[in-house]
Amino acid sequence: MKKIIIATLLSLTASAWAQVPANVEVKDAWVRATVAQQKTTGAFMQLTAQADTRVVQVSSPIAGVVEIHEMAMDKDVMKMRAVPALPLPAGKAVELKPGGYHVMLMDLKGPVKAGDVVPVTLVLESKDGLRSTLEVKATARPLGNAAAAAPAAAAHGQHKH
Repeated sequence: MKKIIIATLLSLTASAWAQVPANVEVKDAWVRATVAQQKTTGAFMQLTAQADTRVVQVSSPIAGVVEIHEMAMDKDVMKMRAVPALPLPAGKAVELKPGGYHVMLMDLKGPVKAGDVVPVTLVLESKDGLRSTLEVKATARPLGNAAAAAPAAAAHGQHKH
């Protein structure tokens, strides 16, 4: 009887490991701090998956609505739109940054101050449809942070006004 129980437990353990999508490495996760009354902000990071994976859902306890967005030029107009999933090709870093893909945190429940640590949960889906979650801790950077503001400032210089 013990052998059957042990064999069953080993089998369950092996199948549980088989259901976990590829490991995803997160680097430089940060959130832009907000000002009073601001109801939206963005989260940014670099994601690298060991095998083809997709981010299919995002959430955070600080926001009522959390989505993956893409900013892209459409003719001469920069447009932002929600995307249903973010592909993470095996071995290739995918940058979530201002002016490109990013996590949009909307309907904020309160201000985000510089230094706050914001939890963001990514739901990952492997090529065979199996899902897992990844907890990310993103540190809020001040609005005037040179590293955070540089891409926006560079893009602003492109405007004709």
